[in-house]
Amino acid sequence: MAQVPLLERLGLHRPELRAWALYDWANSAFWATVVLIFPIYFIKVASAGEPVAVATTRYATATTIAMTIVALISPVLGAIADFAGIKKKMLGTFLAIGVTATGSMYLIHHGEWRLAALLYILGNIGVSGTQAFYDSLLPHVARNDEVDRVSSAGYALGYLGSGILMAVNLLMIQKPHLFGIADAPTAMRLSFVSVAVWWLVFSIPLFRTVPEPPRRLEADESGRQNPLAVGFTRLVETLRELRRYRQAFLLLLAFLVYNDGINTIIRMASAYGTELGLSQGALIGSLLIVQFVGIPFAFLFGVLAGKIGAKRGILLALGVYVVISVAAYYMKTALHYFLLCMTVGMVMGGAQALSRSLFSTMIPRHKSSEFFGFFGVFDKFAGIFGPALFGAVIAATGSGRKAIVTLVVFFVVGGAMLLFVDVDEGQRVAREAEAALTDARR
Repeated sequence: MAQVPLLERLGLHRPELRAWALYDWANSAFWATVVLIFPIYFIKVASAGEPVAVATTRYATATTIAMTIVALISPVLGAIADFAGIKKKMLGTFLAIGVTATGSMYLIHHGEWRLAALLYILGNIGVSGTQAFYDSLLPHVARNDEVDRVSSAGYALGYLGSGILMAVNLLMIQKPHLFGIADAPTAMRLSFVSVAVWWLVFSIPLFRTVPEPPRRLEADESGRQNPLAVGFTRLVETLRELRRYRQAFLLLLAFLVYNDGINTIIRMASAYGTELGLSQGALIGSLLIVQFVGIPFAFLFGVLAGKIGAKRGILLALGVYVVISVAAYYMKTALHYFLLCMTVGMVMGGAQALSRSLFSTMIPRHKSSEFFGFFGVFDKFAGIFGPALFGAVIAATGSGRKAIVTLVVFFVVGGAMLLFVDVDEGQRVAREAEAALTDARR
C-alpha cells in the first residue's frame, strides 16, 4: 500500500489549498496581536486621564458596536456575493477596510479615544467580514473528504503565524530599545502597523491562486436581476427554509453553546491566572504556549476526523474541555496553570476547525457566503453568556474557582445538542439543493 504524502495528510497538497489556508496565517495576526495589545493601549494611552472603568466601558461599547454591525450585514452581503459571484471581491473590500484601519492605529496618541474606538470598530468589521467570505470558499476549494484536514491546516497555520508575530511584538513592547524604538507606547503603535502589513502581504496568495467559485442560479433567478434585490430575497427565503436545512441549523445552535464555553475559557484565562497570583510574564508565556501547542494538534484533529468523523472529533474535544473546567477548580500552582494551558491548546483549534469544516459539508455551496455569514454571527455572539455567567458566579461567591467549573454546562449541553445532528441527512439536503441549480447567464 502506497504511503500518503505528508502534504496530503495535512490537507496542503494542492496550490489552492495552501493559498486558502495561508489566509488564516494572515488574518490571525489581528486576533492575536490587536486583540491582546489594543485594549491595553486604549485604556492606558488613548483614554489617558480617564478612570479605568470609563475607558473599559468605552472599549466594551466599541466591541459591541462592531459585533452588531457585522451581525446585521454579514448574511445579506453573503447572499449578494453568492448570487453575483463576487466572494473574493467582497473579501478584498473588507480586507482593505481592516488593513487600513489597523495600520491607521499608529496615528492614535494620548487622549484620542474617539479615533481609537472608530478604528477598532472598522478593524473588527474588516477582519470579521473577510472571515465570513474566506470560510465560504472552503467547500469550493476542498472536496468533502478533504475539508476537515484543510480547515484544520488553516487553524494550524493561523496559530503559527500569529504566534510568531505576537512573540516579536511582545518582545518589541517589553524591550523597545532592542529595536531602536523610543518607548513602549510607540512600540505598541508600530505593532499595529506590523499586523496590517502582515495581513496584507500574506493575503496575496489567496487572491492569486484560489479561483472565484462559479456563479450558480436557482430556478427562479436570472443573471440580469439586481444583486441587492436578489440578496435580500435569498436571505428571506433561507430564513423561511431553515426547517429544510434543520441539521445545519441545529449544528449552529450547538456551536453557539459549546463555543461560548470555549471563548469564555480563552477570555477569562488571564483573569483567573491573575487571581492565582501569576505574574504578567507568566500570563504572556501561557498565551504563547496555547498558540504553539495548538499547531501540531490542529493538524492532528484534521487527520483524526478522517478516521472517526468530524462530529466525533468535536465531541472528543468537548470531553477534554469538561476535564479542563473541572481540573481548573483544583489548580493551585503556576505549573498547574501552564499544564492546563497546554491542554487547552491541544483541543482549541480542533474543536473550532472541525466545526467549520462540518458545517461546510451541510450547506448548499451556491449559498456558502450567506450561510457562513450566519456562522460568523453565531461565532461572534458565542462569548456573551459564558462571561456573564462567570462574572455572576464570582459576584455571588467571590471565587473564580467556582465560576470556571460552571462552564461545564456549556460543553455538556452543546455536546448533547451535537449528538442529535444527523450529518448524513444534512449533507443529503444540501446536495439536493445544488442539483436544482442552473449556470448563470453572464
